[in-house]
Amino acid sequence: MSDSIGLYIHIPFCLSKCPYCDFYSVRYSREQAREYATAVIRNVQHYGEHYDTVYFGGGTPILLYEHIRDILKAAETEPGAEITVEANPCAVTERTAEMLAAAGVNRVSLGVQSMHDDELVFLGRRHTPAQVRDAVGRLSKNGTDNISADMMIGLRGQDEDKISRTAEQLHKLGVKHISAYILKVEENTTFAGMELALPDDDRIAGLYLHTVKVLGELGYRQYEISNFAVPGFECRHNLKYWRCEEYIGIGAAAHSYYKGSRFRVPPDTDGFIGAKTQKTVLTDDNAGGWEEYAMLKLRLSEGLTFTEAGRFGKAENLLKNARKLPVKLVDITERGIRLTAEGFIVSNAVIAELIFN
Repeated sequence: MSDSIGLYIHIPFCLSKCPYCDFYSVRYSREQAREYATAVIRNVQHYGEHYDTVYFGGGTPILLYEHIRDILKAAETEPGAEITVEANPCAVTERTAEMLAAAGVNRVSLGVQSMHDDELVFLGRRHTPAQVRDAVGRLSKNGTDNISADMMIGLRGQDEDKISRTAEQLHKLGVKHISAYILKVEENTTFAGMELALPDDDRIAGLYLHTVKVLGELGYRQYEISNFAVPGFECRHNLKYWRCEEYIGIGAAAHSYYKGSRFRVPPDTDGFIGAKTQKTVLTDDNAGGWEEYAMLKLRLSEGLTFTEAGRFGKAENLLKNARKLPVKLVDITERGIRLTAEGFIVSNAVIAELIFN
């Protein structure tokens, strides 16, 4: 048995599909959800690890609120473990908020996206700004104060003022963590076949930099390309991904990095429910190498140290490549390399220049 690792549980059920979402999901059925929870418990017991973070992602994990307590009982969690459940604001009722807290959930990630009615309609969201305020109030009433909220950048007709007002309202509610994502139109989504009149790349870059600025002014420290937190409230589970630490993924379409290998579960809810233990597909049997490690660490504001690069024999090459890039894109210190906010906008290109040349 290894030291404590992370546990990710994918809950694929949704009441409806958002037009921008390309994550694996299926329509919610109460009976199938019960069977799915049983399969999750069976697989948690199969791996028999100890966990210091548990993350219920989806889909809409809060739809399984009646089963989360039993799932967590099956998982051997360490004292003080971070336990996160993603939730739509309109699904946070008095009952669900109470049951999440009773189950041991101590962090909730709300899919807010915006605090403006027109933007929520555009995104096909089922909630209103008032329901966001109600959800936060109900969670806080039950002792869940570690609340994260998603917000989306690059929407049709969006300007700096709208972004500021969404951020300010979330801050006023006491939200401790904000994930700010740029809308990307993926294939096989409803948005892919529509004329959306979205902002161009230059405009989106400006909106992103404004988001970084306003969140910083409100006290949220940027610790990853898209993630900002009141100091001390960074998502410990997601930091495992970016620091190339191990985690087990359970559920249809879940991914894992475990015992040096990366593998995934096929996106098949019925197949997951029917199998004694989840079927997995190996994607990399020698994970954690230089390119993967560097790409993940450079997503973080802490960046990549020369000591870390030195473990792969890449310290000199990293410094040489960094010196070739414009100073507005990378910070070079005695300790190592980190991307600036401007560098994060074009992170794929900057990271490629740093580690592939």
